[in-house]
Amino acid sequence: MAVALDDGHRFSKPTAESIRLIEGWGVEGDAHAGPTVRHRFRVAKDPTAPNLRQVHLIHAELLEDIGHAGHHVVPGGLGENVTTAGLDLLALPEGAVLRLGADAAVRVTGLRNPCAQIDGLSPGLMRRLVRRSADGSVERLAGVMAVVVAGGVVRPGDGIAVELPDGQHEPLRPV
Repeated sequence: MAVALDDGHRFSKPTAESIRLIEGWGVEGDAHAGPTVRHRFRVAKDPTAPNLRQVHLIHAELLEDIGHAGHHVVPGGLGENVTTAGLDLLALPEGAVLRLGADAAVRVTGLRNPCAQIDGLSPGLMRRLVRRSADGSVERLAGVMAVVVAGGVVRPGDGIAVELPDGQHEPLRPV
């Protein structure tokens, strides 16, 4: 539905006509791209750790849901690089590969663990993105993170094909 990038460490990312994914790197020109961690909190802990958060994907249906709750958030507003539609990102297993457009592909590494900065975008929004399920477990709804396994240009309207990993499927955990 939309693509976005930002060369600075700002919370929201402006949308673009296209983004270029670079294998093992992330989104060309995005502040979170690189082979090692780029998020400030994670860099402070271990700057040599692999970057499992090269690309952030959110489903447009989440933006619609939080809009009904009074939080107006546009694509890119939660810092995502790719806003999808019609794909249950949160139900994907770890290691699923998403083929984006003609050439690009990302491997899903886990769930985005949202931070308190989200309430700066819209007060109370964090409660809509992290909640307790009926069984008491924590549900994280703020999208998935991925690494680039094949480079290419991605544009709004491009198709997405899902390839599930072989063997036992592991549920997504925060990364």
